[in-house]
Amino acid sequence: MVTAAQWRKRISADPAIHHGDPCVAGTRVPVSVIVGSIADGDTFEQILDSYPQLTREDIQATLLYAAEAVNRFDLFPVSK
Repeated sequence: MVTAAQWRKRISADPAIHHGDPCVAGTRVPVSVIVGSIADGDTFEQILDSYPQLTREDIQATLLYAAEAVNRFDLFPVSK
């Protein structure tokens, strides 16, 4: 299990890797791809099959990163 404080060791943003997008450390797998896969209904097992270089803790870290990123922004509903 990854704690909120530990995700920082598993997520990195390097301008030389994937245009500086946040990725799982030591890989070129962007956080957005993992979070998007989960949003599409993929299970941890399906993601791990697609990206064998990842661990369950890496996936948890991407979710914690995304949660903290969203917490830092004020989001306003878009009216129709």
